[in-house]
Parts: sequence; structure tokens; C-alpha cells
Amino acid sequence: MAGNKENQDVVAAILKDHRTMEDLFRRMRSVEADRAAALKEFSALLIAHGEAEETEVYGALKRFKNVDDEEVDHGTEEHEEGNKALLALLEVDDIGSDEWDKRLEDLVEAVTHHLDEEERTILNGARESVPDERRAELGDAFLKERARQLASDCGRVENVREVVHG
Repeated sequence: MAGNKENQDVVAAILKDHRTMEDLFRRMRSVEADRAAALKEFSALLIAHGEAEETEVYGALKRFKNVDDEEVDHGTEEHEEGNKALLALLEVDDIGSDEWDKRLEDLVEAVTHHLDEEERTILNGARESVPDERRAELGDAFLKERARQLASDCGRVENVREVVHG
């Protein structure tokens, strides 16, 4: 596919989302920010990102010998933990209440742990073992599925509940 290869590299696309998530955490923690808007944006991004990774990226990476399959499976488990923590936060009505703040920290902890681990294991493995053209194809597939998820308003609480409880 033509276009800017850098943007299509699956590793770069995933890392870009990770940095956005961290930025949204800062906004959700800030009393000056529109925390409800930041949560809405975060919820959509976390679900779209995780679902796109699981459907388009994780399975493909398992076929490369220097990508640790156990880490990939563990990544899926960590998505579930992050999604559960997200749902718990979305179910608190009073934004900025003690309960909301507590659940936000649970979410930050679950997701930050996953981003860190995924970057150190899965993404480094992908960068080293997966050829550029394949990373570009995977990036394209990841971004398409991510866009499809976002267009379906995947971050709304009903959908997050569906993702968590199946």
C-alpha cells in the first residue's frame, strides 16, 4: 500500500495509542480538565485498541519465532483486567467522587502495567522479528479495525459491559 509507511507500522500505531492513553489519564486526574470527556475518549480508545490488537495483531505475531506466545496470551488477559477496571469506573455516576478517584487509580494501574509490559515484550519482539512490510500490513489491519470499533461507539458503557461479560 502506498502512503506513509511510518504511520502504518503496527508498532508505531500501537505506541501512539499508548501515549494518548497516558495523556488521557493525566486529564482524568486533573480537576481543571473535562474529566467526563476524557473518560469518554479513553473508554472508546481502550476498547477499540484492545479489540483491534486481539483480532488483527496478536494472532499474527504468534507466528513469529521471537515473539513470546505466552506474553501475547498474557496481553489478552491484561486487556480483560483493564476492561473490567474501566467498567467499574464507568459505573460510578459521580465523577471526581472518592469512589471515582479510587477506581480511576485501579484503571491507571491495570492499564499502565499492561502498556509497559506489552512495550517491553510483545512490541520489542515484533520490532526485531517482523519484517517492515508485514508490520505495515498489520498496522493497516489494526487501524481499520480500530476505526470500525470507534465508529460503532465502542466505549459506551453497554458495550464495555458486553466486552467484559461476553
